Amino acid sequence: MNVFDNGIALESAGDRRLRGRTVPEWANMVGPFGGITAATMVRAIELQPDVLGLPVAVTVNYLAPIVDGAFDVDARVVRTNRSNQHWTVELAQDGDVKATATAVFGVRRDSWSDTEPAPPPAPAPEDVPLRPGFLDVTWLQNYDVRFVDGAAPVPGDGESESSTTTLWVRGNPPWPLDFASLTAVCDIFYPRVFLRRGGFVPAGTISFTVYFHADEAQLAEQGDDYLLGTARAQRFSAGHFDQSAQIWGRAGTLLATTHQMVYFKG
Repeated sequence: MNVFDNGIALESAGDRRLRGRTVPEWANMVGPFGGITAATMVRAIELQPDVLGLPVAVTVNYLAPIVDGAFDVDARVVRTNRSNQHWTVELAQDGDVKATATAVFGVRRDSWSDTEPAPPPAPAPEDVPLRPGFLDVTWLQNYDVRFVDGAAPVPGDGESESSTTTLWVRGNPPWPLDFASLTAVCDIFYPRVFLRRGGFVPAGTISFTVYFHADEAQLAEQGDDYLLGTARAQRFSAGHFDQSAQIWGRAGTLLATTHQMVYFKG
């Protein structure tokens, strides 16, 4: 079992409930990495015997910090239609709900398709130097991150007029891409307020959404290769900001788009 699968491992606890446990390799500044929590909730639905199709969209709301130890995940199907299925998920510790999610799964079919945006210009990941330790959090050791633009600021960088970061990323060591790991990598970007203000600012995601554009064949084609991601914020106000991101495959296929709302202080 690779470090990612170990981080989202779940076992049956009866009546649709699944039980998992935080692992130290995915620790963040407070609780586990939000991406691993979201991925765990996606996996909880995938493990249900009556799940229909593949992930289409998921929104995770982070209610309270998850403490080290066991947690329960309760996935409940709300409605099943001919081509899509709607779910609600709760993650709780000792009866205290720490995160909730809504998700849509669906049957993918052949149709007309087009992609309007283009991947951002970037050299090959092998030509981009690795910048280890750009943030002092444990979970980042599980990723090989190579910044093309908008690296996390270091002392002396000063404020930036742009909130855009573009980077290459894959597992460290690499693991094959699936829908759960794609969910997690959508949260790879440090808070955009860090870049704008030129340093660390207390901040945390409160709501995180992923729209899945990839199918199983495209995930298999990607394998464990580098993903190209780009993220930017739209507005900072009243202690909150939103950030949007795109995740592209090495071959230029748009695999997922993601949006989140983040609170910050200062």
